Amino acid sequence: MRLPSNCSRIAIAFALTLVSVSATAVPINPTSYSMNNGQGQAAGGSYNYWDKKYNGSGNTSTGLALLSGGLGDLTDGVIATKNWNLVENVAGTGPYVGWRTISPTIDFFFSTTYIFDSVTIYFDDPHAGGVVLPSSVTIDAKNFSVTDPHPLSNSPAALTFQLNGLATNQVDITLTKPINQWVFVSEIQFNGHTIPEPASLALMGLGLAGLGFSRRHNT
Repeated sequence: MRLPSNCSRIAIAFALTLVSVSATAVPINPTSYSMNNGQGQAAGGSYNYWDKKYNGSGNTSTGLALLSGGLGDLTDGVIATKNWNLVENVAGTGPYVGWRTISPTIDFFFSTTYIFDSVTIYFDDPHAGGVVLPSSVTIDAKNFSVTDPHPLSNSPAALTFQLNGLATNQVDITLTKPINQWVFVSEIQFNGHTIPEPASLALMGLGLAGLGFSRRHNT
């Protein structure tokens, strides 16, 4: 049996490296998101649950104001570890964004098309104060029923939804909640991988072709 040539071995190794790298899931950061601002005292809350860190257009001190073109509390890396009543305030600068009279839709935009494996949403889950988990979450028309991961605990909850390789540059998330109940979110994170560039795909194809050539000539 003859061994593959040096060129064939290099091509095969490079192709396998590309496959491995392209399949490795990593955090994916949006360039912006759009939504209706959170609500607060005007909707019957004890405090204001606005997206005060939002840096795009829109009034961050008005409940349900349309926010677009920026980033804010939902992508700042701050994940609340305490319930809303311990970290929120009238100024609306707490870590949670909350809604009571609508089931919000949040549209996330990305710099290019990615392959999305999962989305993790960080909710408050106190089982008190009219704050609940949504009954379902819809992500790009795919509906997920929500089950409380710790029904006997009042700690915040991280829920991960599997997207199984969704290829897109925009992800739309709708949080469907019970009427007259609050839903609070502190962070939304995306996980996935990039699509290899055409040149990389061509090299991968050459590597795989070299693998086939080597197999034919080594048997």
